[in-house]
Amino acid sequence: MKNYFKYTIASVIAVGMFSCEPEFENSVKDKGFYSNGDADFSTYVSVGNSLTAGYADNALYRQGQENSFPNIVAHQLKHVGGGDFTQPLMNDNLGGLLFDGQVIATTRLVLGVNAEGNPAPKNIAGTPSTEITQTLTGTYNNMGVPGAKSFHLLLEGYGNVANLAIGKANPYFVRFRSSENTTVIGDAVKQNPSFFSLWIGNNDVLSYATSGGVGTDQTGNLDPSTYGANDITDPNVFASVYSQEVDALMQSATSGVLINIPNVAYTPYFTTVPYAPLDPFNPSFGPMIPQLNETYGMLNNVFTYLNVPERSIVFSETAANPVVIKDEDLTDLSTEITQVLMANGVNQATATLMGMQYGQARQATPEDLLVLTSSGVIGELNQEHLEALLAMNVPQEIAAQLSVNGITYPLTDQWVLTNTEQAIVNQATAAYNAVIEGLATAKNLAFVDANAMMEQLANGGITYDGGMVTSTFATGGAFSLDGIHLTPRGNAIMANYIIRALNETYNATVPVVNVGNYSGTPALGATE
Repeated sequence: MKNYFKYTIASVIAVGMFSCEPEFENSVKDKGFYSNGDADFSTYVSVGNSLTAGYADNALYRQGQENSFPNIVAHQLKHVGGGDFTQPLMNDNLGGLLFDGQVIATTRLVLGVNAEGNPAPKNIAGTPSTEITQTLTGTYNNMGVPGAKSFHLLLEGYGNVANLAIGKANPYFVRFRSSENTTVIGDAVKQNPSFFSLWIGNNDVLSYATSGGVGTDQTGNLDPSTYGANDITDPNVFASVYSQEVDALMQSATSGVLINIPNVAYTPYFTTVPYAPLDPFNPSFGPMIPQLNETYGMLNNVFTYLNVPERSIVFSETAANPVVIKDEDLTDLSTEITQVLMANGVNQATATLMGMQYGQARQATPEDLLVLTSSGVIGELNQEHLEALLAMNVPQEIAAQLSVNGITYPLTDQWVLTNTEQAIVNQATAAYNAVIEGLATAKNLAFVDANAMMEQLANGGITYDGGMVTSTFATGGAFSLDGIHLTPRGNAIMANYIIRALNETYNATVPVVNVGNYSGTPALGATE
């Protein structure tokens, strides 16, 4: 039982490959025309996570790195005395990682076609060739480490391969750390930067959000060593480590730029799949609506009796329908549902099953955000739940009918970021951003409001000569196929925001880039 909902990426027009080499608006030969103002750009070190590294399409690969915003900025800084900018380049354009020959990170996403004939992201064919145990030598100006949270930048041994098994190391940093027990900030500081960029803190809330709120808000817990992978960092912990990182970088740097944290709701990872994706005119779903409504009618009567009629589940035969979700913030009425059903003549086994399955169920609302990956499970049979029901001796046919994701089996927490969970994310993000902007002001550093930039992309778009860039998935030009990370064109926009902030803060005249020279279209499903 599947294909109950209408979901396509959208018509993809003028689709092309990512450009292999970035193109720049201005020639670096024109050095006399520009000025560094009050800043020293001779040694630029960028520090951050995947957004700094050039991660895109759910992987780190060469073309993404070559089009990272720090690399674009560094090229423009050569007009005003900037030096070479090195990056720990991956071995290929496939992306992905190997650890002792075993794949531990998959290849990048490209645009393919799914079983229904619709455009859909898929992993590019091939096996990664980047082996993390083959560590690189030398220093690297781009110190972006995919997956890093704020406190990870100060964590000793974060590049020690022996710590991977206990979750205390990062495979990307293992590749290019200077020594096993160094820190990311330590390796950055060793380069004596004269100028730096710092964009960190996204993952301190993003992992919680992209997992649909599967994690813990650690506000009040000042020991990040106890945090889970999807937990939200305590704002005081963030403030402490972030301040230490800025101070460390400013031991040699006289200029820098701090970048704040965008609201996750501005990214297509959370805005592409609608809360009501179930199409009543879909021949696989529409004819079943009367039967579904009859089945849910009994449960809705119970909800009314229990004074929670807002939890009623009803499918329309004329309009798009919301999915059914499990909201863990709702009072669990499993016991009450079971008791009311039994009191009305339903046998204990059926009543218990209904109570267990719908104790925290409701239909999604416009305030709920379905994650991008939920598109692959809505309307599909939940095999794990099916097997659990069969183990309870539920007949095969009934078990299957009760195991359709988002229709008869509520979508579980990892597929939906509820309004309550969004509020938790937003509160932490606001606290982090207050710290970032406050330090930029106190330290006389440039400041880039990436949150405002992402908001503009999501609400109308950003214009450039000859076009418009928006946050629309796959076709908007700003975001790659993972729905979180930027395309080369998105990185060019970010680079220009940074350059303008530098010019304003340091009285410089660094030239911006031509955004139109950078690709904003998804890569097609073929190796390069």
